[in-house]
Amino acid sequence: MSIDSQSDTDLLEILPDKLAVLVKQSIPKHVAIIMDGNGRWAQAQGKPRVVGHKAGVKAVRRAVSSARSLGVESLTLFAFSSENWRRPDKEVSLLMSLFFTVLTREIKLLDKNGVRLNIIGDTSRFSTRLQKQIVTAQEQTAGNKDLVLNIAANYGGRWDIMQAAKKLAVKVESGLMSSEEVTEEALNEQLCMHGQAEVDLMIRTGGDYRISNFVLWQAAYAELVFTEMLWPDFDEDAFKDAIVKFSSRQRRFGLTGTQIDTISAL
Repeated sequence: MSIDSQSDTDLLEILPDKLAVLVKQSIPKHVAIIMDGNGRWAQAQGKPRVVGHKAGVKAVRRAVSSARSLGVESLTLFAFSSENWRRPDKEVSLLMSLFFTVLTREIKLLDKNGVRLNIIGDTSRFSTRLQKQIVTAQEQTAGNKDLVLNIAANYGGRWDIMQAAKKLAVKVESGLMSSEEVTEEALNEQLCMHGQAEVDLMIRTGGDYRISNFVLWQAAYAELVFTEMLWPDFDEDAFKDAIVKFSSRQRRFGLTGTQIDTISAL
C-alpha cells in the first residue's frame, strides 16, 4: 500500500513524531538572518559604510527582542562571512573593532534578558584580544535559556560541513569509529549549532535572492523569505511579517499536500 492510500491512523504510525510537530508549528523554532544592506543604507545617505554597520547593530537588538518575545528558540545572524575578508582592509578592520565593542557593550543586556550567546565560525583568524572577549561573553551567558543567539563570524556553510567531516575522519583513522558509523546524524553532531533545532526560517534583507554559503546543512528544509528592506531598517514589524509568511506556508518535507493536510487536521 502506498503512503497516499494510508488511513489517518496508519499515517501517524509511519511518520516520525518530529515531522508531525514540524508540519504543525506556526512559530519557527530557529530563525536565521542574512543581514545585508548596511553599506548601501549608509551610502544612500551620503555617509561612510561604517555608519551603516553601526545602524545595523540597532537592528540586531530589535531582532533579538522580537525573537525572544515571539518564543523563537534560536536566532542565527550572519555577521561576517569567510568571504568578507576580501573587502577593503579598512572596512574589515572597522568591522572587527565594531564586533569587539558590541560584544563588550551588549553582553550585560543579553545576560539580563536570558539570552545565551554562541559564536559560530572559525575564530582562529581573529585577534587574541577578540578571541578572549568571545570566550568571556559566551561563558557569562552560558546558563541562559530564553533564547540562543548564534553569531556567525568568519563562518561559511561549506567550511562548517568540511570541519565536521574532518573530525569524523580523525575518529575513523584513530579507530574510535568505523566508516559504517559515519551517518548524517554523526556528521550533524560535529556541526556548529549541533543540539539546536534545524533552521525553519531563513530571512535575507537587502534585495538579493541567494543564501551566500550560509548554514547550508542546517537550512536544508528552511522556508526562505527575501525582502528589499535594507538591514538597518529591519524592525519588529518586518520580523513579524516574515513569521506570518512562514506560518502561512505548507511545509511538506517530501510528502504530498494531501498528507500534510491530514496531519494538520489531527
